[in-house]
Amino acid sequence: MTSTAARTALDLTADLPVTDLEDLYRDLHRHPELSLREHRTAGKLAGRLRDAGFETAEGVGGTGVVGRLRNGDGPTVLLRADMDALPVAEATGLPYASRTAGVMHACGHDLHVTWLTGAAEALAAGRAAWTGTLLVVGQPAEETGQGAARMIADGMYERFGRPDVLLGQHAAPGPAGLYPHAPGLIMSASTDVDIVVHGRRGHGSRPEATVDPVVTAAYLVTRLQTVVSREIAAGEAAVLTVGRVEAGTRHNIIPAEARIALNLRTRSEEVRQRMLAAIRRIAQGECLAAGCPREPEVTVGDSFPMTVNHAGTDAAVAAVHGEVFGAGTVFDPGPAMGSEDFPVLALGTIPYSYWFVTTTPPGVWEQAPGDTFPEKFSAVPSNHSPHFAPDPATVLPGVRTLVSGALAFLSVA
Repeated sequence: MTSTAARTALDLTADLPVTDLEDLYRDLHRHPELSLREHRTAGKLAGRLRDAGFETAEGVGGTGVVGRLRNGDGPTVLLRADMDALPVAEATGLPYASRTAGVMHACGHDLHVTWLTGAAEALAAGRAAWTGTLLVVGQPAEETGQGAARMIADGMYERFGRPDVLLGQHAAPGPAGLYPHAPGLIMSASTDVDIVVHGRRGHGSRPEATVDPVVTAAYLVTRLQTVVSREIAAGEAAVLTVGRVEAGTRHNIIPAEARIALNLRTRSEEVRQRMLAAIRRIAQGECLAAGCPREPEVTVGDSFPMTVNHAGTDAAVAAVHGEVFGAGTVFDPGPAMGSEDFPVLALGTIPYSYWFVTTTPPGVWEQAPGDTFPEKFSAVPSNHSPHFAPDPATVLPGVRTLVSGALAFLSVA
């Protein structure tokens, strides 16, 4: 038997202006903006919210947008979408590809904003069917891990009210039409680490008069690969990625320093601390072995918390999604190694549900090499790829996931 929330969600989205929303998605994709520069995107979202009847504020936490729709007594539900793009040169060949050189919506945040816009408009138009308060948040700077914290620091909850529940979703690779949920841990923590190796500058023809930080950095990069493989138990999940190595200015100059940028993905604070200790120890050891004139500088930078769904909250959303989209569309994929700053909005106490919406076009999925789901999943363009191109046909389903999720908590007539 279909719940009232599911039936109401289908009713409120039955006449959704899908073509208009798909046009909005393509427009946002053409005009990506980097973190804390999302002025045009924020303006588009804010304008649509005002037109739908929301009290709307811009500039929250920098470039964030908050819309509030008070509709009688009932819970306060917050729907969130992130707005920023990435410094990635697009290679999709789409007719609506990015017009900003070197910047692309390679993570689907343009789709997130579109989903949020459609859900806000549908719920506003159908406010006779529910009571409560709806908060709609367009968050900046998710990619840098700054946006949620900046909005909280700017007094978002003091100004607009503290929600009773938070809901969010993310575009993901996979055959369009699936809605993965996890009742607990769904995304990992992320930690950036920067290492500076100090050497002694000199002429490339006289290496004996120098201490070469490039060679030391090369040994360090190789040795760091043993942190996960030899220091983390096989039953634990962890990733260490060297994302950047920089050194030198000329072919024949041995530089004074080399810089290494790392990213860690962990699912427990214990493993995170163990990895950080190993990185410091290995960096010091390699620099000592090389005779570096100074100890290395190891700096812990930006970090994202683990995303851990409140089991009861996520179960309620997963149930209504199963009713709206049918049997087999909702499943538990287990935790991903990706990371989010969405949990920052929870302040450690507000229950939340965060889920995925698969967006790979059917043709792309069918043509991907491999016979199993994992093989195809690894073969199709994923988030942060210059080829990542979600199917615009997922606009309507992504709106319905948010609308039905909100109605699972709002008071439905």
